[in-house]
Amino acid sequence: MGAVLAIIGKGKDPQVVKELSKRMSHRGPDESGLKVTEKGYILSHERLSTIDLETGQQPIQGTSTAWMVKDGIIYNHQELKDCLLKDCVFRTQTDSEVIVHLYEKFGYDFCNKLDGSFAFIVIDGEDFIAARDPLGVKPLYYGLDERGRIYFSSEMKAIADQCKTFSTFPPGHYYTPKTGFVKYYLPEYEDFEAADQNLDLKLLRDMLIESTRKRLISDTPVGVLLSGGLDSSITSSIASRLMKQQGKKLKSFAIGLDANAPDIVAAKQVAKFLDTDHHEFYFTVEQGIAILKELIWHLETYDITSIRASVPLYFLSKCIAQSGVKVVLSGEGADEIFGGYLYFRNAPSAEEFQKETIERVQKLFTADLLRSDKATMANGLEARVPFLDKGFLDVAMRIKSFEKQPKTYDGKEKYILRKAFDTPEDPYLPQEVLWRQKEQFSDGVGYNWIDELVAYCATQVTDEQLEAAAAKFHYNVPTTKEAYLYRSIFHDFFPQISAAQTVRKWIPKWQESLDPSGRANKAHIKTSLLTKNEATI
Repeated sequence: MGAVLAIIGKGKDPQVVKELSKRMSHRGPDESGLKVTEKGYILSHERLSTIDLETGQQPIQGTSTAWMVKDGIIYNHQELKDCLLKDCVFRTQTDSEVIVHLYEKFGYDFCNKLDGSFAFIVIDGEDFIAARDPLGVKPLYYGLDERGRIYFSSEMKAIADQCKTFSTFPPGHYYTPKTGFVKYYLPEYEDFEAADQNLDLKLLRDMLIESTRKRLISDTPVGVLLSGGLDSSITSSIASRLMKQQGKKLKSFAIGLDANAPDIVAAKQVAKFLDTDHHEFYFTVEQGIAILKELIWHLETYDITSIRASVPLYFLSKCIAQSGVKVVLSGEGADEIFGGYLYFRNAPSAEEFQKETIERVQKLFTADLLRSDKATMANGLEARVPFLDKGFLDVAMRIKSFEKQPKTYDGKEKYILRKAFDTPEDPYLPQEVLWRQKEQFSDGVGYNWIDELVAYCATQVTDEQLEAAAAKFHYNVPTTKEAYLYRSIFHDFFPQISAAQTVRKWIPKWQESLDPSGRANKAHIKTSLLTKNEATI
């Protein structure tokens, strides 16, 4: 885990590269490493140690001239060592080293052999390959400077003022000087007509359990982000069961404005039911407003819903990291896979419903995954996402779309996920939590968080400024005072048009209000817990 920075081309001062890399030291507070290759190319790494704490320093050399750096984790690294790479001699015990050996054995065509979340660069003489995981769980950017040198970086802040142009590295792709960008992740579910599989609740449950099992691999303590919503509660329940089998007790963490916040109330009930080592934290609206500039620098976005939800996650991540936990499980991705956002109830057809789930999964890296990674890694904390396992996606995304559509079940969003874990003989969760209404994280921490935040933004931007927004911002023109304030802060840090173009605004479909808050949907009910029969339109 950590941050990667690579410069392909000669003449860059290594000391300057160290300073650029240090802009991302929050991602890897444990140690730093830098390698200047024989051709003058440079690899740099900031490390968060979670696997092989003693010998896993990066950059890592292969058997000859190849060197690599990686952010993320390879869950099947031991299987690769035992099978495909059984003849290789490894310098470390880390999961990362398999990448350089796969490159040496298979050339460019090996990304599909990796099961994990990653962003990596391998340099071998004048040849190189850069790649990003299938969904974009880990961030990666690329750019060109005025001398034609190519840069790759975990965060934009390390290269924005070095490159004349830069962009987001697309998930599920690799790049080489010989091939350019190649899309290696080609799942069948990206064709909406491939949603032709019959519903198998046991298979769905078993695949998520296996996905969660993988993500408990760590040489440091693992916890869970527990909001009390369906997704984080299911993840917590599975992880708690798996850890109990090992004689361990799961640590769970929740945050809200106060003890009466919807998420705090529900999380406490789940923690009691699961018997986790539970921790609650609180923040004030004033504290949230005070860190907006710092947060936007970390997030590298001006997207409204990402910023709203990242404030509590940032505070929570800081508290978790201070407790000594370095890895947490998160429920990201379930809403996109199963159509869990309230606006999905208004989908005009099963076909349109399926197409929207596909697009939301494909674009996760622009919003929820960006927030999940950068708000946690800002505090040296790694977030892992069981719902975005490739195997689980292959099952969940190909279920016949009418089975997932809320209209089929009187508006109960994520009904089949709820049913998969509705096992009265061996309950995973209390019924009132299992059937709780969807609350987006920025709402669940306390309804007045967004209300007071929006009110504050209105005091910081004049009507005249908003009316002249198009003259100041030529791309993604802000249309509200809240959006204007975030865009202004972002622009102060990243004035380049390339930076603005890396951001994709999250806008719900099929509803009158374009505000991304779940409470903007007419179906929202202001309550924290619903019974199975009450979870209807």
